Amino acid sequence: MSLSYLKSSIAALACSAILIPASAFAESEAPKVERKNYSLPRQNTAPVLDGVLSESQWKNAVRIELKYENNPGEGIPAPVKTVAYLYEDGQSLHVAIKAYDPDPSKIRAYLRDRDTLWQDDNVGIIIDTFDDERSGFEFFVNPLGAQADMSMTDTNGWNEDSSWDAIWDSAGKINDEGFVVEMSIPFTALRFPQTGEALTWNIAVWRNYPRDNRHQMSNYKPDRDSECNLCLFDQITGFKDIKPGKNFQLTPTLTSSRSDNKDGVNSDWENGSFDIDGGLDLRWGITQDMVLNATINPDFSQIEADSAQLDINNTFSLFFPERRPFFLDGASYFDTQRFNLVHTRNIADPDYGTKLTGKTDEHAYGVMVANDNQTTFLVPGNQGSNIARLENQGGDSDVDFKSDIAIARYKMDIGDRNNIGAIVTSRRGGDYNNSVASVDGSYWLSKEDNINYQFAYSETDNPMQLQDEDANDNGIKLAPSQSDRAMSVGYSHSTRDYSISAGYTNIGKDFRADLGFMSQVDYEKIVVGGRQNWYGDDDDMFTRWGYFGDVDKTYDSEGNVLEEEAEIHGNLQGPMQLYSNFGVVTRNKLYDGDYYDETLGMFYANISPASGVRVEAYGRFGEVIDYANSQLGDTLVLGGSLTWQIGTHLQFNGSFEANKMDVDGGELFSAQQSDIRLTYQFDMRSYIRMVVQYTDITRDQSLYGDDVDARSKYMNTQLLYSYKINPQTLFFLGYSDRGYQDDDLSKILRTDRTVFAKFSYAWQM
Repeated sequence: MSLSYLKSSIAALACSAILIPASAFAESEAPKVERKNYSLPRQNTAPVLDGVLSESQWKNAVRIELKYENNPGEGIPAPVKTVAYLYEDGQSLHVAIKAYDPDPSKIRAYLRDRDTLWQDDNVGIIIDTFDDERSGFEFFVNPLGAQADMSMTDTNGWNEDSSWDAIWDSAGKINDEGFVVEMSIPFTALRFPQTGEALTWNIAVWRNYPRDNRHQMSNYKPDRDSECNLCLFDQITGFKDIKPGKNFQLTPTLTSSRSDNKDGVNSDWENGSFDIDGGLDLRWGITQDMVLNATINPDFSQIEADSAQLDINNTFSLFFPERRPFFLDGASYFDTQRFNLVHTRNIADPDYGTKLTGKTDEHAYGVMVANDNQTTFLVPGNQGSNIARLENQGGDSDVDFKSDIAIARYKMDIGDRNNIGAIVTSRRGGDYNNSVASVDGSYWLSKEDNINYQFAYSETDNPMQLQDEDANDNGIKLAPSQSDRAMSVGYSHSTRDYSISAGYTNIGKDFRADLGFMSQVDYEKIVVGGRQNWYGDDDDMFTRWGYFGDVDKTYDSEGNVLEEEAEIHGNLQGPMQLYSNFGVVTRNKLYDGDYYDETLGMFYANISPASGVRVEAYGRFGEVIDYANSQLGDTLVLGGSLTWQIGTHLQFNGSFEANKMDVDGGELFSAQQSDIRLTYQFDMRSYIRMVVQYTDITRDQSLYGDDVDARSKYMNTQLLYSYKINPQTLFFLGYSDRGYQDDDLSKILRTDRTVFAKFSYAWQM
């Protein structure tokens, strides 16, 4: 890093620090707020969940009123009345919420699959069962009874994980006054201290009320100057001697599939045979704060299609999220502060897996062991990444290379909000090995000022097939062994109106995290940025607006400047639930030995002009590098999506992106991609969905230095029927196929087709 740039960055940070009062660096203290404490009654009878509050138990339940609007207003009186009623019976927490509405005809409610209700009216609760003001669980229901649940953390801002699923019951019903929902949440679905004494939980009852603006209401008064949210919640005390039950769940799984392949236009289909496999998942709550997951012969097939991503003029690998239940349960226990060291989609084809996760007092931990019949991982660089797939070293290239996987994570809470942790990952098989060890943590200097950090070290032994570029499909050539370090440190000062931040990252060129997703190495980067917000009143057109930006500079390990970048963006929130941002990025970037000046304008907006309709649009335009030919070109990217609820049952989801680039000599390429999904929701448990994904790329061959196809087309389709009683008791039946077209074909050739079925049933004891 150049001394002049380092000096200027430190100066910028120092100037920003002038804005911070000296008291900001005092010892971290929790904000002093008035918090109500409710006493939770116990009654011996569970309610009938039907959306009608006819049971006498609700008359004796604790009553909590949602008096405050938290967004867009800040602690102003709620625009509509909402009242919640809670009690427990030793087995479950029972919740009823009565949501009044001055015009019930405007209530937004549709039949929904699980975790998809967020554009509807909905109500729910957020509970911090450990009373540590760091993490919690969320349960929401729409007016027709559709469910959504999440786990969340509140250590460095509010972070939610919708992949967490629990088994619980709900119902909802619209009436002349608004709507009513009822929930019964078994204590077996939660984690909490098991003391035998009365417990105190932090609680927020929440209502999302989407109209022209999206109003959010709760029982507690917010404070936008506080980076802690759970510490503002009211509290509820009770739960004495609650019975967690054995919390033991067995889920046998039966899958059947047949895959056919076709090599060419004149070839016949090579029909596969029907494969039938059984598997078994186990989930055992050893205690209320420790859970053991195990799986034997799991079915990790990708049931629902990933969203389409257009991969053109890109040097780094695309990221796809994890969707498989075994890996999702307790996944947050393996998260670290600043590096993605665990991305379980790298574990492609395991025979077994075992995972233990838990939290006892201030100690959180996770251990996972699995095998993998395929060994695939990222090989990163400073200007791009590649994918390595190891093959059997016995000479049979059709047999994949097997590896064994182990991950261990520990994190300790310190004080009110600080923490420190460590993680170790290992993947090995034959003459291949990759091991990573890391320490990370977060420390709050005050309620506005945070420092978070991570240090890591990796060691890798590469097999012969990665040492010889002719011995693998992607031309990868690596040293017999690699080892290196990585570090990253960040600082932020955040208030309701503004924030400033600074960060420093240094990752060595031989650092590898083969179980994670780190697509770039061999760089050193410093960044300084900030934001400013303003808030409108109820009668203003815009409810929030502001700007944000940063400057950064990146070097490689030899001291060469890889990139100098500056960006500035504005944002607006307003009528019809508008959210938008727009800005410009300018950078000087090194690629293939030369520097290029890139300048990009960009915008993003989404809006809900009517009930059941959501429109999204984005664009990028300007000068960027043509990576295929090492030159500068003019790019134009336009895209968007439409979500349209056509009546109560039918939903249309469509997304589209167009990408083109012009260079000296003409149009280099033009690419379009669409992803269309049509879903008919029969009821809360079952739906049928059709997915069509289509990509069309045209290239001017005369403008390319290497051989390319003038026309490339790809098409994937899927038809899926789903029936879910709960997240583990379900049935899938589906068909999918895919095909392509290149210069040798006159139309799209279908090359693969698959029919599949999956059944699983969760036995709870």
